[in-house]
Amino acid sequence: MKALGRRGFTAALAGSLAWPLQAQAKDSALPVPASLPEAAGLAAARGEPLVLLVSLPGCPYCELVRRNYLLPARQESGLQAWQLNVTDNRAPLTGFDGKPTTAAAWTKAAKATFTPTVLFLGPQGQALAEPLVGAAIPDFYGAYLDERLVLARRAVVTLR
Repeated sequence: MKALGRRGFTAALAGSLAWPLQAQAKDSALPVPASLPEAAGLAAARGEPLVLLVSLPGCPYCELVRRNYLLPARQESGLQAWQLNVTDNRAPLTGFDGKPTTAAAWTKAAKATFTPTVLFLGPQGQALAEPLVGAAIPDFYGAYLDERLVLARRAVVTLR
């Protein structure tokens, strides 16, 4: 079997993931926070980490993570999952420092511009678990997400 180069692997992977998403022409959406401290406070009040999906409109991998993992967890268990669009330079966002910013500026400053990236944050914006970057292996994505949620939830408990 011939090894695929980076482009070949990406094209093959995109083709294999695209078919379930073709029926979903429009992106689903998680809520977008106006204030990161406020969103983190809501999560902390529930004993949960703030989960932020760093997303890009039209990104099929972002849609896969949103639709198959984060939206169901938000609806079924109340996971405090939100999204930030890396290209959004318009909507005001209050950063953890209390200063006005935008999603694009905040994600760039947080060095979280690859999409999809899922961040697990505490009340002051501190990382509670390693970011989950990409979605290349959907068969294991749920396990990776669960593992990081367990670590982040343990960290939230120690912060109390």
